[in-house]
Order: sequence, then C-alpha cells, then structure tokens
Amino acid sequence: MEEPTIFEAAGGSAAMLRLAQAHHSRCLADPILSHPFSHAIHPEHVERLAAYWGEVFGGPPTFSATCGGHSAMLGLHAGCEMQAELGERFVQCFVNAADDAGLPSDLALRECLRAYMAWAVAQVMEVSPKGSAVPGGLAMPRWTWDGPRS
Repeated sequence: MEEPTIFEAAGGSAAMLRLAQAHHSRCLADPILSHPFSHAIHPEHVERLAAYWGEVFGGPPTFSATCGGHSAMLGLHAGCEMQAELGERFVQCFVNAADDAGLPSDLALRECLRAYMAWAVAQVMEVSPKGSAVPGGLAMPRWTWDGPRS
C-alpha cells in the first residue's frame, strides 16, 4: 500500500482552501503582517494560495497550469524588502492556521507542514532584497514526508 501524499493526509483540496483562508485571516489580524496583506492582493489570492500549497504537497498541478508556477510565486515577492520578523510571524500564523482549518492533528503531518513553511519562507526571503530577480522556469517544489523532493 502506497503512503498518502501530504495533500491527501491533510484532507485534499478542501483542506488546502480552509488552510489558506485561515492563514490569510491570521495574517490580516497580525499587527505586523497585516500591512503587506492589506493592499494589492489578487481577488483570488486565497484560492491561488490553496492551489499552490496543494500542488507542493502532492495535489494536482493547478497552480502551475493557471498561475505560472514557482517562478511566478517567487516573482510576486521579489524586491519586497521583507524583514526577518515577517518570515517568523508568517510561519507561526501558518502553524496556527492548521488548527483553525481543522487539519488532522497527526504529529508527522504537522511537522511536515511546519518544515515546509520554514523552508518556503527562506526561499522568499532570498528574493526579498531590493532589485532581486527570479529566473523563469523554476521547478515547482514538491514536499514529501521526508522533506523537499528533487
């Protein structure tokens, strides 16, 4: 029997949407994170975020097919000059949003989610300095129970 993907273990597309909604709400309520989340957000931001995370965790390639993949996501954050504190708060909001979204409390699942988000935030922080550019065609990250799959 094959091990379920993180996407499947979390509850599939519906769970990713609940997670994205809960995370977005937490970011808007955070006194530091609310500023970048309060303006110039795409009207389908939450749905796109859910599709991105779903694809990363082993779900369908919806984000790549409709939104441009990993390069496009990093490009949205390039040159935004984010401070390190934003990243730490973002990860904590994500961890807490998993509870809000009713994701399974399985320790292995929760550790994978946290590890992914810490890794993802580090990637975004790398392109955050002013003048940063993101190369096109970057492979979509795939996160497994053992971490990033190459």
